[in-house]
Amino acid sequence: MLPLRAPQGARCCQKQHEQRPFLKLSSRGFVAHTATYTRQLLSRKRAQVPLASKLEGVANPGDRLGPDYDKLIPNYDKGRRAGILLHPTSLPGPYGIGELGDEARRFVDWLADAGMTCWQLLPLVPPDPMYYSPYSGTDASCGNPLVISIQELIKEGLLDGSEAPPHVPVGDVDFPSVAAAKTPLLQRAAQRLLREGRFAALRDQYLAFRSSHPWIEDSALFDVARNLPELNTLAWWEWPEPLRLRQPAALQEFRTQHANAIDEFIVIQFFFERQWRAVRSYANSRGIKIIGDMPIYVGGHSADVWANRHLFELNEAGLPAEVSGVPPDAFSATGQLWGSPLYRWPAHRDEGYKWWTARMARTLELYDECRIDHFRGFAGYWSVDAKETTAMNGVWRQGPGLELFTAMKAALGSVPILAEDLGVITRDVVELREAIGAPGMVVLQFAWGGGPGNVHLPHNHYENCFVYPGTHDNETAVGWFRGSANETDKSYIRSYLRTDGGDIAWDFIRACMAAVPRTCVIMLQDVMRLDNSARMNTPGTAAGNWRWRVGDSGVWEGLRGAAVDLRRLAHDTNRLPDNRK
Repeated sequence: MLPLRAPQGARCCQKQHEQRPFLKLSSRGFVAHTATYTRQLLSRKRAQVPLASKLEGVANPGDRLGPDYDKLIPNYDKGRRAGILLHPTSLPGPYGIGELGDEARRFVDWLADAGMTCWQLLPLVPPDPMYYSPYSGTDASCGNPLVISIQELIKEGLLDGSEAPPHVPVGDVDFPSVAAAKTPLLQRAAQRLLREGRFAALRDQYLAFRSSHPWIEDSALFDVARNLPELNTLAWWEWPEPLRLRQPAALQEFRTQHANAIDEFIVIQFFFERQWRAVRSYANSRGIKIIGDMPIYVGGHSADVWANRHLFELNEAGLPAEVSGVPPDAFSATGQLWGSPLYRWPAHRDEGYKWWTARMARTLELYDECRIDHFRGFAGYWSVDAKETTAMNGVWRQGPGLELFTAMKAALGSVPILAEDLGVITRDVVELREAIGAPGMVVLQFAWGGGPGNVHLPHNHYENCFVYPGTHDNETAVGWFRGSANETDKSYIRSYLRTDGGDIAWDFIRACMAAVPRTCVIMLQDVMRLDNSARMNTPGTAAGNWRWRVGDSGVWEGLRGAAVDLRRLAHDTNRLPDNRK
């Protein structure tokens, strides 16, 4: 197994992982290498274990053992832990969306009270401006400006309290309305930082951020261009040729002409960076690790593709002939047609995968660990003709495999990733995940079809894994049990979990917490026993997703009892850090 670092908080076998060699990915070679490696490891263990006979200098059966013999107790700490899945946009807040301020810290406090040690979230990138999906952002390295806290800017004097927008009643996020209300305020605060002498110290911090993140210059160019009145209805491949092709003279002229707007964009990104790092630091101080999310693909109309078109399969006009997706699966009978351009993997290989390495380095600046969405695409990926209207018709193509992760490790050292390995999973996907030592995923909601051999059933789980009752792509447990679950599913659940299904959300939570995977992550909607009105995303549909919010600022007090129950459950299933003190 490739010695990529185990997740923060998982102390298991760290030294062993650091000694493990890379594994070949052919099935026969993988098995043979594993067998050889197992023999070597057992030999090393025999040499390293402090056997009583060696400690006492005797080796004969029947000899007397030393007085400390009964102190040589095995360590059964497997680094078990638990956490909550909640995107920051879902937090309470007065302006129609969750923000990176006091409410985020209150949530962290609730996590700590509940005995949770990780917070998993969705991508924090600027979402696409049509459907606001965080999995189709306009820039893979930037942050979502809509979650910047207005109250934090007021505290710093960058905004006046009288400038705050009107309070919005708690409800689902109305992204266009939030953007219309907050964007002018963020721009005003940015101009104050750029121009007013009282912000000289903060301005120095902004300049340091800008100089240490050179990629943000292209990000700013792209964002300013896409928002120009004459270009805001066009994709970048429809822009005037000099800008579309990034001709040096055209880019320099654009920088000069729009210097103020470019500076403003970067300042707003500085606001995001500063606030997010403060939230992460606070979470870490309370024993909470942040698990971020990296979509394998990036949006076609993005700074990433515009600035690196040679790394994507595009024609001369900048359009892809084939696009990303997945074939029919448990989420959709027609598959999921994402429409993102595919990577030109030979070009990435020729450059030593430096774009991917830089992307991962940026990810690890923001998070303690990273979930890679659609990990299976690194082994083999589904390619669909761009003219298709569903993902049903496509072909499988070879991914970069182990060499990508070898390059990352050479450049970055240990890389704590979680492999999202759901959907159509072939043997090479499992071999790749195991070769790099990355935990995979199991979802209890998927466990009830296919009989007792189903990998998602608790008796088939494995330790190096994340277990979920359901993820952001699923229905809530209550919604699924009341609606999609058939009578066969329900009968199996009642028998397997010894339940009548009357509290199915917590039946699933208890089963996941008791299961063998080292990490258990629970959607907050399931903790709250909510139905599908709280669903975050329905795969295969574009509109109406990502909007759910947890409630107003009193919600954490209302969930105090749930925190007590979670903490007790974490204790009983050895997922509480205090158990190991």
